[in-house]
This record gives sequence, C-alpha cells and structure tokens, in this order.
Amino acid sequence: MYPDEKLDEEAKRLFQHLETVKGGACSEWTLEACRLIAPTTLEINELKKEKNAIILAHSYVDPEIVYGVSDLKGDSYALSLDARNTNADIIIFAGVVFMAETAKILSPEAQVLVPDHESGCSLADSLTGEELVVLKKKYPDAAVVCYINCTADVKAECDVCVTSSNVHHIIESLPEKKILFVPDKLMGKNIQIEMDKRGVDKEIITSDGTCIVHDVFDTSFIDAARKKHPEIKVVAHPECTPEVANAADYVGSTGGMMDYVKNSGFKSFMMLTECGLVNRLESEAPDKEFIGSCKFCPYMKKNNLYNILQLLKDGPSKNQIIEVNEEIRIKAKASIDKMFSMCN
Repeated sequence: MYPDEKLDEEAKRLFQHLETVKGGACSEWTLEACRLIAPTTLEINELKKEKNAIILAHSYVDPEIVYGVSDLKGDSYALSLDARNTNADIIIFAGVVFMAETAKILSPEAQVLVPDHESGCSLADSLTGEELVVLKKKYPDAAVVCYINCTADVKAECDVCVTSSNVHHIIESLPEKKILFVPDKLMGKNIQIEMDKRGVDKEIITSDGTCIVHDVFDTSFIDAARKKHPEIKVVAHPECTPEVANAADYVGSTGGMMDYVKNSGFKSFMMLTECGLVNRLESEAPDKEFIGSCKFCPYMKKNNLYNILQLLKDGPSKNQIIEVNEEIRIKAKASIDKMFSMCN
C-alpha cells in the first residue's frame, strides 16, 4: 500500500494529462478517478525501473496507458525508431502484435512482451508470408513494398517496408514501374491516386487487406458533419477509402494528423480514425474541439493497466512473449533497414 501523500501526488500527475480526455477506462477523468488508478500506475512505474523495462504505447491505446505508464508514445514509424534505439532488457509493447514483432526484429536481445496476445490486426492478419510468395510469382518484375502494418514473415518477403508517412517518397524513389503493395488495398488505391497526381508512372498492385477501423467510414459521415458544422475540418488516415480521402481536408499518418490538428489555426475537427488518437489530442490540444465520428479498435483496447501490471509483477505467460524465427528476423530487418536508409 502507498501512503496517501504519494497517491495524491500521483493522482495530480495523472489528472494534469487526463482532465480534458473523454475516454479510456473512465468517461470523465476527475481527480478522484485518477486516484483510483494511482496505485496501479505507481506499481507499474516502480517495476519498470527494477526490471529495466520500457513501455512503448501506440497512440490508439487508452490514455491512462499513454500518460500513466508509457515511456514512449507515437505512431508505428516513431515507435519503430524507438525500438531500434532502446537499451532496455524488456520491451512491453502496448499496441498490437505486429508492432511488437517489429520491436523484436529491431531489438533481438531484448525480451519483447505484449499484454494480450489476442491483440491482432485485421490488416496484418489478412496476408501471410506464404501467401505473399505465391502473389510475388504473379508479378516477378514488381518491387515488393510492405506497409509496416504486417507480420514479420510478410516483411521478410519484401524489398522495402514503408509507413503511411514515408510511403509516397519511397515508392516514387524505386526504379521499378510496377509496385506490389501489401497488405492494404485501400491505401494502395490512395497511393495510385497520389502517384498519378505527381505525374509518376507507377502501377500499384495490391493484396486484399483492410483496417476494420478505417474501412468503415464513408462520405455520408462527412456530408452530415459539414451540414451541421460548416467550419469543421475533416482529418482522415490513408487506410480510408479513396472517396473519404478525397472528401477530407487532410489525409495523413497518425503523427501527421496530430501535427495538423495541433498546428493548424482551425478549431473544430472530425477525426476519421481510431478514438485513442482523439483522446491524445483532447489531452495535448485542449483548445481544439472534436465533433462526429471515430471508431474503437477492439485489438488495441485489449491493452490495459492491469494486464501490463500482471506482466511486470508475475512474469509473462508463454503467449505473451514475442518470438521471431532468426532467419525471418534477418530478412524482415533488411526491409526495415531499407526504409530507414531511403528516408535519410
């Protein structure tokens, strides 16, 4: 048990970040609500120090993880860099499994853990490495480009890995005209549109995966919001349909969306993405207003303070430990390293 003074201090720290947030484990983050989770966040943060562990938190996980216990937070690209540069013995990845695999690929000496191994991803799970091998045979003259939202065995079969923030630069830089882009068909369509706009002669061929968060939005959401709030700015992720992307005011990566909202002079936004990002913006840009639709990712929400505490306190169960076959890891790392080299 912690003394009241320490619990009060921790509650005040949490409240500074969560006061303006509407979401996570609590619909309204009062000082009292923050005090209820204070024993858990205190214990997690103490155990991290004891075990030389760090917690990487994707922006889509609940805010009490992001602001209560995470050491590093961001989108897939930022966290890939963080994973590459860490000296921690234990990496707990509060996100989804493919992200933890990426951390293991880049930090093989660290023990990489996930709070819940069922935190999959509809997009990453849409394509296996074996299926990609078959697909590659149909397009032998195509450069194979994988979105970072894929499994380690898919990364191992690709020439270069990309994120939503660097995909256009990398594809435009490749000498091949044909690009086999996996696994997101909607992002692939948006890439083709962007290449055509730039006058870049590329043919984008895709597999058939989609993100269950971003593929549900349609232009009716946008039309209804604009009628009621003419001043609203619509912000979308490139995993949305081309129709939604075309109707949005800004389309970009998770990090790009955050920068746009924070740094633009606009006040009201409709965020066509995962609700965790809205929670982050509610905390970090409290002067902004968020109207309309976002969607929860059921996989991201499998992360919580209590399964993170269990990992640190009791040790991981077998299915919480991320393992990547060494041959696959080396090949997958080559595709990620190619991304880093093409973006320097």
